[in-house]
Amino acid sequence: MTAAGYLRALRAVVWRELLRFVHQRERFVSALVRPLVWLLIFAAGFRAALGVSVQPPYETYITYETYILPGLCAMILLFNGMQSSLSMVYDREMGSMRLLLVSPLPREFLLTAKLLAGSAVGILQVYAFLGVAALFGIAAPPDGYVTVLPALLLAGLMLGAVGMLLSSTIRQLENFAGVMNFVIFPAFFLSSALYPLWKMRESSELLWQVCRFNPFSHVVELVRFALYGQVDGTALGWVVLTMIVVLLLSFWAYNPARGLMPRKAGAGDA
Repeated sequence: MTAAGYLRALRAVVWRELLRFVHQRERFVSALVRPLVWLLIFAAGFRAALGVSVQPPYETYITYETYILPGLCAMILLFNGMQSSLSMVYDREMGSMRLLLVSPLPREFLLTAKLLAGSAVGILQVYAFLGVAALFGIAAPPDGYVTVLPALLLAGLMLGAVGMLLSSTIRQLENFAGVMNFVIFPAFFLSSALYPLWKMRESSELLWQVCRFNPFSHVVELVRFALYGQVDGTALGWVVLTMIVVLLLSFWAYNPARGLMPRKAGAGDA
């Protein structure tokens, strides 16, 4: 297979995901409404509890709404990663995933292409949310909308890989909703998305430790620093490491000869 063939396959997979997203308008609306509700409504209560302003790691005093903006961007990527994995379960039940994976292209390349396609959709959702938030006067520095792009890509790939690994263990589509809730809500609330970790430490040392080692906390911090033109080296390292480990596990899980697919979904579904 030539490089042109790989590029054509990648373009086809990405284009298919984009078309699916365009045709699912309610998915786009929900991706915007969910974080906007947190930003415009719930932020009022959290601001009252935490104070009018907070001092984030980049040493700039900002409003609470601006503080949680990166966390809500990460939340969009988290939900999109789970949605993308849900579509993989659906495609596996309908047979289209089987047709894709039996193509002459390497299985790892096809799964990575699906991951890139899902990340592209998630990044479009994040920028749409940032645009709407700016209309309400909640915005990051202008340069931040450019510097945050690599962070969004890495975060989308990592969270998409987690969803892909989960999708390999789900046998039936109706079982996936419970798994999504079991992953999404603990990951989101036990992170620095809504409040500084030092506030969590004042409440519970144990929960603070959980938040510190939560991979989603590092996703949030990576996006938060990138929105202000800075790089959090610790968060970057943890996100990249988690992405590589989970992606390798996903490759193994989707291999019908060695992974989870024969035991969970049957060899024919792979």
